[in-house]
Amino acid sequence: MSTVERHTMPGFLSLVGRSWWVLLLYGILGVLFGLFALARPLSAAAAMVWAIGVLALAEGIVSLFAVFRDNVAVSKGWAIFYSLMSIAFGVVAITNPVAAAGGLLLFLAAWLIVAGIYRIIFAIRVREEIKGEWLIALSGLLSILLGVLFLASPLTGLVITAWWIGAGALIYGVLQIVAAFKLRTLR
Repeated sequence: MSTVERHTMPGFLSLVGRSWWVLLLYGILGVLFGLFALARPLSAAAAMVWAIGVLALAEGIVSLFAVFRDNVAVSKGWAIFYSLMSIAFGVVAITNPVAAAGGLLLFLAAWLIVAGIYRIIFAIRVREEIKGEWLIALSGLLSILLGVLFLASPLTGLVITAWWIGAGALIYGVLQIVAAFKLRTLR
């Protein structure tokens, strides 16, 4: 380590250590959202879709204004189509987030079924080239099963998805809090 690096590193570590509260804040928010999603999964799913709807609406409006600039990266037709689709999804997600979440879950179910079929076909085609191809086929079968379950009971699928997201947010939050207190020692 050079002399410059040795003198710079303690200052950097001190700066990072003084920012420990940012990670703590992220951690607390993650834990709170995780607990909320586990306790009230439908409300959490609706809140997530609503937030995504706000982002889609904002992006659609900005993209629509960008169409009128001379240097659009794609054709104006595609840019207008994308803008209007973003705005439409945003409006639906904001005004009826539960219905939008159900629609997204049905789309996810269809994708899971198609992805599962693809994996099974892929596993059959590569069975002589690789070992363990049965794991790929098994993942395809599980993907199809999950897709069918989502189609059979979208509400249950929505609850389970929100629980998984909640559990992930809870773990993320706890890890952020632990990291924050470790960084605090660098002050």
